[in-house]
Amino acid sequence: MSYIFDIKRYSINDGPGIRLTVFFKGCPLSCIWCHNPEGIDKGQNKLYNKQKCLNCLSCVNICPQTALAMMSDEISTDMSLCTGCGKCAEACPTKALEMSGKEMTTNEIMKIIEKEIIIFDQSRGGVTFCGGEPLYNKEALIELLDRCSKLSIHTTVDTSLHANPELVREVAGKCDLLLIDIKHMDSDLHHKYAGVKNELILSNIRMVAGMGVPYIIRIPLIEGVNADEKNMADTARFISSLPGKMPKVEFLPYHDIAKGKHTKLGSVYNPNNVPMGKPSEEVINRCVKIFKSTGVEAIVK
Repeated sequence: MSYIFDIKRYSINDGPGIRLTVFFKGCPLSCIWCHNPEGIDKGQNKLYNKQKCLNCLSCVNICPQTALAMMSDEISTDMSLCTGCGKCAEACPTKALEMSGKEMTTNEIMKIIEKEIIIFDQSRGGVTFCGGEPLYNKEALIELLDRCSKLSIHTTVDTSLHANPELVREVAGKCDLLLIDIKHMDSDLHHKYAGVKNELILSNIRMVAGMGVPYIIRIPLIEGVNADEKNMADTARFISSLPGKMPKVEFLPYHDIAKGKHTKLGSVYNPNNVPMGKPSEEVINRCVKIFKSTGVEAIVK
């Protein structure tokens, strides 16, 4: 059993063709710009949208732990009492309260995947396992990869590669494509921005490159974090030094869409107020040129 916080049909940005993207909960990183903060915890999260709330008290009245209360003009949850049973979300008439994360078996996930096979075949698409961090859910991930392989379903794993090298090697040998993030080349800054150092990640990338399996490097491009000339040059040199065929590289310009999710979770987006911004066209073009000067072609997604 694994907690899944979303399954998106008709995805076109998570690998080739039209895809079904399965979002696992649980991630060892805590990137300050994370677009899916509801995927960091491995269990369920409660989301509250104040704008949808009618102040009807249905959730307060049904809570068996009396963990909810009306405070001023919004619902407050005492997390020391909340057990995550989800009864408040079931009772909410406007879905102002929702539970993020549903425990699912591999059989349940495969039933959803199999319904999309005709679309996969027509578009040369497949399934992408994302998160959170899919490698954080290794037993379920490996079983799903094996079962998809038996059905000739193309599989992509979107990962940070912050995992045991033996697991990385096993997963890389079972999937058809890896989407791998590089967030920063400086390990201390990587720890500052993503919560972990990067030595394991870079070592695993080099190992995957040496295996000769298909992979794409994706770089979240963030002004004030990693879009400076030094980091871009260091990143380009690292990629150009990898063994085997030069990988495709994609720049993913930063946006702050996750702010709203943090509000619903009751957490704080970018709690240390690190200056972050969407890179300008000038900065993006400069980054592309830096990569090209080392023989690495990068495109903007």
